[in-house]
Amino acid sequence: MPQFDRLPGTPEFRIELPKDSGEARGHLLTEFGGNGTHKFCLRKGSTVTAEAWPGLGDHARRFRAELRAGGSLVDAPADPNRTQTPPRWVTTRDTVCNSPSAAAALVLGYDASGPESWRTVEGHPLADYLSTSWRAPRKAWLVRGSNVSGRNLVRQLWLSEGFVSLAGAHLPPLKETDPTKSALRRFVEEGYEGAASYNQKRGLVDELHAFLTQMRVGDTVATIGDGRLHVGRITGDAVQTASPGGLSNVRRSASWQAGSHAYEELPEEVQQKLSVQHDVVDLTGVLDALDGLTGRAERTDPAAADGTGEHSAVERPTQRELSLPDVTGALAAELLVHDRAWLEEIRELLLDERQLVLYGPPGTGKTYLAMKLAEYFGGGPEQVKIVQFHPSYAYEDFFEGFRPVEDPETREVAFRLTAGPLRELADLASREGNRHVPHFLIIDEINRANLAKVFGELYFLLEYRTRSVRLTYSGDDFALPPNLFVIGTMNTADRSIALVDAAMRRRFAFVELSPRTEPTAGLLARWLEREGGDPEPARLLDALNSRIDEADFAIGPSYLMKPGVHRDGGLERTWRTKILPLLEEHHYGEGLDITARYGLDALREQRR
Repeated sequence: MPQFDRLPGTPEFRIELPKDSGEARGHLLTEFGGNGTHKFCLRKGSTVTAEAWPGLGDHARRFRAELRAGGSLVDAPADPNRTQTPPRWVTTRDTVCNSPSAAAALVLGYDASGPESWRTVEGHPLADYLSTSWRAPRKAWLVRGSNVSGRNLVRQLWLSEGFVSLAGAHLPPLKETDPTKSALRRFVEEGYEGAASYNQKRGLVDELHAFLTQMRVGDTVATIGDGRLHVGRITGDAVQTASPGGLSNVRRSASWQAGSHAYEELPEEVQQKLSVQHDVVDLTGVLDALDGLTGRAERTDPAAADGTGEHSAVERPTQRELSLPDVTGALAAELLVHDRAWLEEIRELLLDERQLVLYGPPGTGKTYLAMKLAEYFGGGPEQVKIVQFHPSYAYEDFFEGFRPVEDPETREVAFRLTAGPLRELADLASREGNRHVPHFLIIDEINRANLAKVFGELYFLLEYRTRSVRLTYSGDDFALPPNLFVIGTMNTADRSIALVDAAMRRRFAFVELSPRTEPTAGLLARWLEREGGDPEPARLLDALNSRIDEADFAIGPSYLMKPGVHRDGGLERTWRTKILPLLEEHHYGEGLDITARYGLDALREQRR
């Protein structure tokens, strides 16, 4: 094997094969492979799976075959302590691979990400030991400085002297201009031993890595001081310098704009990002909103640079605002809503509250109306997701949790963090280009689950849409996108309505659908008139509801708005099998003759 040197400052990495069937080890080399990444040495004695999965590329298959034919891969000895062991090979000599990913594919038998698959004994990914690669041409950052050990550096230094900084009193002189995260972790572990907790040190590593390697000249920078947002542009590379108390000894020069913006007047999506509790926060997701605040945007095309080498600024096009379509007469006619103002009130409630519940007795069309309104206001069914709550529904089902997932390549089953319907819809709504498009989550039977258990920390976000919270499982800082609306439905005849507590009622607007009030009152008569049907079912339904004392147990019109009802014998069949059983349950134990009181013959006799 050609003699290549091990990349200085990097440890040994390993991959554990499934079912405890062995381990592969290796290290990075100084030489670069054909794809621009460091070559990787797979160490002698490493275990390699003998099976090549369908997803393995042709080049990796040929490489495995060549090593096998040349004697570099031989059958692994049988393990006397195991009755069943997957077919395995073992390397007889050190083997140089073109990249960490090529080495991972050789070991695992399927294409895999080397920077993530190879790990140190502590579990750190190989990616932490590689220099930063490609990044977006222009990013945006929040750097906090209004309370650094009790001092407001924004007011006292940053704005007046033109820079932005991090405290790094215990850092040694950094010789590299682009240090890897592993190097920074080593410096922080050594320099802050006893001065910071493990979580503080981990956060400091992430913040230093972003400030030193991810942040670049030309990026937008923002900070909060005295309740106002200041925006500027990074104009210099990171430098270390002496500062009183080490409060600002890692610096970048910055050009701050003269004006500032009151926090309360910022767009909601910007407020959400500013609520993330880190000293350095990536704001690239709201870069357009920041540019909209200043009214200008930096061109990233080199051809736009003027004679000074600075990028020229251009007026930014007006951002598309989030809105809901106006209620039209056609919509009211389609939904058979007699009072159009009722629909307009629903629209205003959604804009103001972002979430509401349609509640009422069974058969009042709550779910149907929720779906129709969501599709109309959202612009189509692709912006609508529907879930139904039930007593065993949990946070892990609704938002995210660890679930057993089968790997399509290896068929191995492992627990992996999996997104639920709310997280999926929130991620879709927050994508670039989607933020002005309303997205709707419909929660059917919202009162049938333990709501505090299902929502968890998301309860907070329903009320405080401009804030973010740290998630239980992923640890991400998450906020509900402003263009995500929630419509719940609630059956008042279901006794589980008692589970709806005051916290839930405070976070949702509640809109009643009752057969005795608009828009449900008279709905069946209007539908029968439109369909050219016999008006008798509407008169019978009104007579029935007049005999039911409790409004929560009234019968809605949707039971009688199905084609089968209007065939021969259909009305009697529906009344006997759908409506009377509901009333039997309502009067259970009272000894009431349900048919004599609510049957069709009794109601027809009443109308004579």
